[in-house]
Amino acid sequence: MKQEPSPAFCSRRHFVKAGAFSLGSLGLASLLQDEKLLAAPVKPFLGGERFDLTPKSSHRPAQAKAVISLFMMGGPSQVDLMDPKPGMAKWDGKPFPGKIKYDNAAEASSTVFASPFKFRAHGQCGTEISELLPHLGSIVDDVAVIRSMHTGVNNHLQSMWAMNTGTFRGGYPSLGSWVSYALGSETKDLPAYVAMTHPAGLPQFAQQHWTNGWLPSIYQGVQVRASEPRVLNLDPADHLRGEAQRNQIDFIQSLNRDHLAQHPAELDLDARISSYELAGRMQTAASEAFDISKESEATKKLYGIDQDATRDYGTRCLIARRLVERGVRCVQLLTVGQSWDHHGNIMTALPNSCREVDQPAAALVKDLKALGLLDTTVVHWGGEMGRLPVAQNRISAKVGRDHNTYGFSMWVAGGGFKGGHVHGATDEWGHHAVEDVVNHFDYHATLLHLLGFDHEKLIYKRNGQALSLTKNQGARVIEQLLA
Repeated sequence: MKQEPSPAFCSRRHFVKAGAFSLGSLGLASLLQDEKLLAAPVKPFLGGERFDLTPKSSHRPAQAKAVISLFMMGGPSQVDLMDPKPGMAKWDGKPFPGKIKYDNAAEASSTVFASPFKFRAHGQCGTEISELLPHLGSIVDDVAVIRSMHTGVNNHLQSMWAMNTGTFRGGYPSLGSWVSYALGSETKDLPAYVAMTHPAGLPQFAQQHWTNGWLPSIYQGVQVRASEPRVLNLDPADHLRGEAQRNQIDFIQSLNRDHLAQHPAELDLDARISSYELAGRMQTAASEAFDISKESEATKKLYGIDQDATRDYGTRCLIARRLVERGVRCVQLLTVGQSWDHHGNIMTALPNSCREVDQPAAALVKDLKALGLLDTTVVHWGGEMGRLPVAQNRISAKVGRDHNTYGFSMWVAGGGFKGGHVHGATDEWGHHAVEDVVNHFDYHATLLHLLGFDHEKLIYKRNGQALSLTKNQGARVIEQLLA
């Protein structure tokens, strides 16, 4: 086993590790130099030959150039929100007449549980949406509702991996990392990929949502907290600011550059240096991007920032819009824990979850459209699964629904997706996708297509393998979803 140097030997690694500076402060040297990140001309995409965040050209003309994913961890109930099944009413409380695939057999029942919530048609397109999502109803003409999503593995972690990394196994790059790897960045002052977490805590499985997997570390998402400090360790201590910091950082970066010149194949070192430089620029740019105080009162009201129930999510949605405006490629808004995992108490818990996010999510679409950004920004709303058409915890006060990954719903808007459209269908119970099925890898292929990439050609070469987001699973672009 390789031994660490003794304390008497001060290596470059030990010097940086022992320094009293934050990660952000290590990038300050770039503020003292000419800006070079975006100075180079855009070069043809070379399948992963260049590991940086300079803008990349796509395989074909793109409609979208950014993605905002509103990820509802836990699995929103499609039969209560976006996939009405009125025929279930006559079976309510009766035994289900078919087979059900349960995840939690201990609390399972075969009792049909018809939705207690009312649906009605909205917009010129007439898409039926639940009373729990009235604000979604106000934007349906700009939205494609997909009612035939499918991953087919009835477990949160594996299905989350499927939706977010394209595979049922851990350790693979997240969708946001693939987007930043493919496109680079339009900003030199902010990360290409941002993950915004909930004030009450991290989502279940935490950093796995924004991992770079085996892609170079420069493509990992940057976690942004819901309260200050939004980016940890970004700013130096007060006594380290100014000339002392600049001198120290100049020296550290000179050591880094010398080491890189001697070992040009060390891609992680190159990525780390770039990250330090980005962190320096973020000390000023991030504070401005996260500050919504100069937004109009009308805009804040649109997002629900004037209300307790929607203030947090509205603030994060507004910041997501501000980040995309400034050139960030991918923004991911995550809920706490598995807050949509309504195995019980669905009669109160589901309305509460909807109330928190419905108005801000609709406001994001409206705001992007008003600013002319919706045409080039994909907005995604959905989770890793849906729920079953039968009751779990049959005591009426605690009734809920178990997992269902065989047929569930989500919606997408902007970036070339067709507005006012309903795609696919589940069976009469909302259990299985039976018409125009969209697997997770089909969604990824379609999204990459709108970003200008052939999912089979967007590859990363590793250990002699050509690896892709869609993993050679027979993925197809869903043409019916395209505007």
